[in-house]
Amino acid sequence: MTDARGRSEFLEKQNVSRETLARLDRYAALLEKWNPAINLVSKSTLADLWTRHFLDSAQIFDLCPPGARVWADLGSGGGFPGLVIAILAAGRAAGIRVTLVESDVRKATFLNTVAREVGVAVDIRPERIESLPPLAADVLSARALAPLDQLLAFAARHLAVGGVALFSKGAAHADELAKARMNWAFSVEETQSKTDPNAVILGIKGLAHV
Repeated sequence: MTDARGRSEFLEKQNVSRETLARLDRYAALLEKWNPAINLVSKSTLADLWTRHFLDSAQIFDLCPPGARVWADLGSGGGFPGLVIAILAAGRAAGIRVTLVESDVRKATFLNTVAREVGVAVDIRPERIESLPPLAADVLSARALAPLDQLLAFAARHLAVGGVALFSKGAAHADELAKARMNWAFSVEETQSKTDPNAVILGIKGLAHV
């Protein structure tokens, strides 16, 4: 299965090297091979892989603040956005260390396989987010993982002082923000998604429980 249109769109919007593109091509092939057995992504989205998953993940990396050194991705699943971020960082920002947290052992095995075959160094943690020692991440990301209130509890544990959490959220993001503010104080910057007109990326800083 190929997604030539999506791949072309990705290249139009992301300035990547040939080496990075080759890594993403290999990742796509492995995802299509493993998905029937593990259900890494919805089967209906495989035909739109480059836009729905690769570009959607890459736009989160575009928000990486200068000087970030530790990036942690929570609930990485099939590698979105964390593994895409690790591949992009290998070509653009080699100083960033990426950790992928995925408690499903089969999915963690897939992530390890892709990282090895594309030649990208990542720290993969097949553990529950709430059981991990604090990761002190400069950047924390998550995509389609949990309600914002729960994500902020994870961020309070794993985000370094002065760090930023980048969470992808859909059409109900305003409601999620309102509910989260009942338990948390924070500043937020909303960035319109490039792949979904109803979605945003929430950049959250200054998190404190209230």
